[in-house]
Amino acid sequence: MKLFQIKQTVAGALLLTVTALSCKPDGNPNNLPSVNPADYAGKIDGFNSSDEIFPDNLIAYWSFDDTKNELKSGTAPGSSAGDSYVTDAVRGKSLSLTAGYLYFPTQFQKFKTDTIKSWSISTWIKIRNNGSKRTMLFQLARPGVFTGNINFALNTQSYNAANDSVLRIQPTFATVSGGTQDNVNSGAGQDKVSLNSWVHVILTYEYTTGVFNIWMNGVKVGNFPNRGTGNNSFKSYEPSEVIIGSNYNGIPGKSVSSDVTFAPMTGQVDELRIFNRTLPDAFIKALYNLGKANK
Repeated sequence: MKLFQIKQTVAGALLLTVTALSCKPDGNPNNLPSVNPADYAGKIDGFNSSDEIFPDNLIAYWSFDDTKNELKSGTAPGSSAGDSYVTDAVRGKSLSLTAGYLYFPTQFQKFKTDTIKSWSISTWIKIRNNGSKRTMLFQLARPGVFTGNINFALNTQSYNAANDSVLRIQPTFATVSGGTQDNVNSGAGQDKVSLNSWVHVILTYEYTTGVFNIWMNGVKVGNFPNRGTGNNSFKSYEPSEVIIGSNYNGIPGKSVSSDVTFAPMTGQVDELRIFNRTLPDAFIKALYNLGKANK
């Protein structure tokens, strides 16, 4: 009888041990690969540099590191004015404009009608209000037409030069119907920024939904993002040209109207990137954080 009881006791102990082992919590139930913290050392939001943000969707890029060329295609401007390179930059050097511009009288293949639908434009700027003239930061221009396919306009005329805490952005794009759609960051607190430092500005447009957003320093600031689809959808009319810092009326011999509300840009531009997709929110914030770290 004692022997039987001992065997029962041993068997019970073994069963408890096996049960305890089988119930031990599994720290990796989905068999995920191990992560080495060293792989993320020095990274920001998972990236080593801004160059890692959707590189396959980057269709145009100006670094302004001692070159005015668009680097993806190697295209040089046909003319420029008031331009120089300075070491005060987000990365490397930046383009400094003094009533200046870069003009590319070239049809970029990546900006053709059937090629670009959704898009994002990301850049860093240093600019002051002037109380008199608007600034065309970037224009995907249409020869002979005042309003381009994309008009990245800054309302630098809204406040005088002493106001360095407000940046008003009012971009527009051309539509299928031949009209335009716009957005603006005029809501309470949505235009507050320090113009004594670099400001990151991004436009994003999603063709399938008609959502047109403005971002400033990693924050969504546009008041009127829902621009509709169908006849209100974006269209990149051909032929098109690229102007940085002006529109046609600011380029000698190229004026297309009597409009005098714009003047060639005085300020700095760096890291101008154009993507053929809408950037997700997290990647927009990553571009901002990477730029702050000069990456």
